[in-house]
Amino acid sequence: MPEVDMMVCRSCGNPERASEGAPCDDCGTFICMICGFRGITVCKACRAKRGMPEPANLPPRVAPPPA
Repeated sequence: MPEVDMMVCRSCGNPERASEGAPCDDCGTFICMICGFRGITVCKACRAKRGMPEPANLPPRVAPPPA
């Protein structure tokens, strides 16, 4: 049975449990715990607005689970 409380991280794009993350420092969208552990606290859209480069330590994209 698939997880029902999943959210997509707005930094790395991976689905993670909603309870295991934090809001973006700028806009409040979901940032996963893995990105948080890596020091990433701003989502992809906010990084683009600020002119920040993509972090070199983003977690690898996870393949979506089979339907």
